Amino acid sequence: MKILMYSVRDDEQPAIKNWAEKHQIQVDTISQPLHLATASQVNGYDGIVIQQRAKVEAAVYPILCQAGIKQIASRTAGYDVIDLALAKENGLKITNVPAYSPRSVAELALTHTLRLLRNLELFDQRSAQQDFRWAGLQAKEIHSLTVGIIGAGRIGGTTAQLFKALGAKVIAYDLKERAELRDTLTYTSKEKLLQQADVICLHVDLNPTSENLIDEAAFKLMKPTAYLVNECRGPVVDTSALIKALKEQRIAGAALDTLTGEEKFFNVDLTGQKLPSQALIELRSMPNVIITPHIGFYTNIAVQNMVDISLDDTLKILEGQKSPHEITA
Repeated sequence: MKILMYSVRDDEQPAIKNWAEKHQIQVDTISQPLHLATASQVNGYDGIVIQQRAKVEAAVYPILCQAGIKQIASRTAGYDVIDLALAKENGLKITNVPAYSPRSVAELALTHTLRLLRNLELFDQRSAQQDFRWAGLQAKEIHSLTVGIIGAGRIGGTTAQLFKALGAKVIAYDLKERAELRDTLTYTSKEKLLQQADVICLHVDLNPTSENLIDEAAFKLMKPTAYLVNECRGPVVDTSALIKALKEQRIAGAALDTLTGEEKFFNVDLTGQKLPSQALIELRSMPNVIITPHIGFYTNIAVQNMVDISLDDTLKILEGQKSPHEITA
C-alpha cells in the first residue's frame, strides 16, 4: 500500500514518518497542492491526502478515478475546495478532520481578543516610535464584557468555555443548540447577539448559508465599541462591508485570521512585493486591525492530529472500512 500526501510542510514530516513506521505503510510527500499539473503524480498510489486553499479543478477528478484512487482525505476541517458532486461521480470518498484541536483555534480567538481589549497593537505602534504614553488607550477587563459566539460547535464551544472561565458573560447563536453548553453560555438570536456583544467571535463552517453571514446589515446592528474576531473562513465576512464599517467607526476593531482570497498571500513570502489584494492593503493600514495568516490550526497538537487522523481515515477506506469522518452531504 502506498499513500501520497500533497502540500506537505517540513513541520509535518516527523508526524508523517512516525505514522508510516507505526503502520508499516509507504507514505510519500510533495510540497505542491493537488491540481491539474500535479494530479498525474497519483499514478502508482492507492490513496491521497491533501491540505490546500485553492479548489481542486474539475478535470482532476477523472484523472484520479482513472488512476484507481478511491478517496481524498483532507487534513483540515474545511472541505469546500472539493466538489463533492464531481467526487461522487468519479467514485471518490471524501473525509476531513473536523476536530484536530478545538483548543488551538479557541486559544487564538482568546489571544486576539485580549490584544484588542488591551490595545496592544496600538501600544506596539507607539513604542516603535519611542512614544511611551498610555493616554487614550484605556483597556477593558474581559470579565466586564459580553462575548458573542456565532457557531458554538466544537471550536466555538471551546472558545465559550475559555471566555466563561475568565468571567465574561457568553451568549451564542447556532442552529443546533448543545445541552452540555447551557452552563457556559446563553443561546439567543443572531440579531440580539450582534446588538449585545462587546466581542463577536466567528466559528462557523463555510457553506452557502454562511457566506457573507456578517454583512453591512450585521455591522449596523453591532455596538460602535464592539470588536469582530474571525477565526473561521474569510468569505463568512463581507470584506468590503467590514472595511466600510471600520472606516466609519461603526465597530471598534477586528482581528482576522482568515480573509477572502487568502490563498494568494497567506503562507507566502511577499517581502518587498506589492500585495495582490487591495482589501489586504486597506486592512493592514488600519491601526485597530490585527491580521494573522490563518494560523489558528498551527500548534503542535493540531498538526499531529491532522496528519494522524487524515492518514487513519485513508487507511480505513483503502481497507474497505467506513471512516467516521466521511462527508456524505
